[in-house]
Amino acid sequence: MNLISSYKEKYGIGDSEEFTFAETQRISSSIPPEFSSPEHLKKIFSFLDLTTLNPEDNITTAQRITDNLNSFAGTFPGMPPVAAVCVYPLLVDDIRLYLKAPGVKLAAVGAGFPSSQTFLAIKLAECGLLIKKGADEIDVVISVGRFLAGEHMAVLNELILIREATSGVKLKVILETGLLKSAENIRLASLMALEAGADFIKTSTGKISVSATPEAVYTMAGAIRDYYKVSGRAAGIKAAGGIAEVSDAVLYYNLISKLLGTEWLSSTRFRIGASRLANNLLTRITDREVRYF
Repeated sequence: MNLISSYKEKYGIGDSEEFTFAETQRISSSIPPEFSSPEHLKKIFSFLDLTTLNPEDNITTAQRITDNLNSFAGTFPGMPPVAAVCVYPLLVDDIRLYLKAPGVKLAAVGAGFPSSQTFLAIKLAECGLLIKKGADEIDVVISVGRFLAGEHMAVLNELILIREATSGVKLKVILETGLLKSAENIRLASLMALEAGADFIKTSTGKISVSATPEAVYTMAGAIRDYYKVSGRAAGIKAAGGIAEVSDAVLYYNLISKLLGTEWLSSTRFRIGASRLANNLLTRITDREVRYF
């Protein structure tokens, strides 16, 4: 029995493309008004992985971000901190040195991010180095090319080895759903990552034209739900890539609330990868234009 058949037997077949589209439309059109209240927007803010993944990032970037995070509580009293700051590996040393903001985790992308087109030994070594440098969380990308070529067991085995190499830290596995395209592929990749031991599954690197979509998040949430029913292990979900507007964040918040329940509405189980969104949320909450981050 191949992996696809095995997962269908174990977890069910999942929802069709047509049903997924219809359900996301229905859920998107029935967002409770209170989800846009300052109270809920503050909660959404606390789910953010504040992200900078630019080729020009350097020590100045690290100092600017950490200065803003360290002084955030004093500048915005009553606001919760973001969940994490997410950076390239070369900034981890500097972020760890300067970051003093309580409660903010240090996340780093690794294992050949963003394409995953490198040797497994390098992926494992990079994960090991990130842990030694002090990363609390590591975001890695599945080998999308091998997945699309049908090498599912090879991809699963690689994820298992990456999970072993990242023992003791939170592992987020990026599916790059915009390249997987179909609900069937997204569900299969989600279940593979979950069976390999991922703490979170994540939509996108933000480096391709199609990033997070409601349909992808719906399918991933369905996989998390079905995996939880079978295994008893509750994994998290991270929507990332192209999420900049407050209305987008509220939409994903509503989707997770409806699909997985309110117990998933915490930073331990739900994250949003963002850069511009942080300022847009602060602008809406404070009712004045904010360009803090």
